[in-house]
Amino acid sequence: MLYAIICEDVDNSLPLRQRARPAHLARIQQLVDEGRLLVAGPHPALDTGDPGEAGFTGSLIIAEFDSLEAATAWADSDPYVDAGVFRRVVVKPYKRVLP
Repeated sequence: MLYAIICEDVDNSLPLRQRARPAHLARIQQLVDEGRLLVAGPHPALDTGDPGEAGFTGSLIIAEFDSLEAATAWADSDPYVDAGVFRRVVVKPYKRVLP
């Protein structure tokens, strides 16, 4: 089943994100390689693809996992969690309708 991992950043998270980004992206790449990733990316703090020093306010990952517990465990072990990037992480079942 698909699960949405909805993450909200702490204030001024950009330096924390930058330090943990290589490890975070490597983990996301594993989902890609396994054919389990639907979409992933950050929420820019400004209405632009490149918010510069304003950084990001959170992230969204939608991927396939065996269960809510497995999705939650995966989210809890993200390098951004360890680095203190996220203030809050919510994991929910997701039903793809379109396209």
